[in-house]
Amino acid sequence: MGTPFSHDMGKGFLSADAIANPPPFQRSRAAVSYSGLARVMVQSLKYRDQTDFAPRMAQWMLRAGSELVRDADMIVPVPLHRSRFFWRRFNQSAELARALAGLSKKPFAPHVVVRTKNTRQQVGLKLAERQENVRTAFSVPQQHRIEIEGRRVLLIDDVYTTGATVYSVTKALLKGGATAVDVLTFARVLPGDFRPDEPETI
Repeated sequence: MGTPFSHDMGKGFLSADAIANPPPFQRSRAAVSYSGLARVMVQSLKYRDQTDFAPRMAQWMLRAGSELVRDADMIVPVPLHRSRFFWRRFNQSAELARALAGLSKKPFAPHVVVRTKNTRQQVGLKLAERQENVRTAFSVPQQHRIEIEGRRVLLIDDVYTTGATVYSVTKALLKGGATAVDVLTFARVLPGDFRPDEPETI
């Protein structure tokens, strides 16, 4: 699940989180922890329209998730609802996924999964609220199922906080016919660091 350890725990070692709450995806990786400069970069991309950060961030993601990228048949971003896309004008996850696809020469497929429910923003929500907020919020359109059937999908997001969003998207992709899903994010909020009442937390 991309959780860092103080030393190499050996091949096949699972974190307590992975054992207690097995994810629907196969593997997860993140380039950086959500702190310091990385936090500034995420917020600048997401809230200040600084899309020129995306190519550099994608380079870090490629290095951190090289084996996930190597095994992927296609790269898919977490989608925005069309109303939020109209308001924001771009999808930060799609910008990262597009840059990563360009670097890796893997197919970029932003259309194969859609957000069908205009959910509340996850900022400030507790874990259970986040899970309920995005439950059944995503689906694979029938006309695009042929594109992911039997394929291994690499799902891209900017930040992994509680995992609620990528869990929900992963389940939609698997229901749509994908054989497996891996998750690659730029940043990860580390266990114990998540504060749902913090206004700037993603």
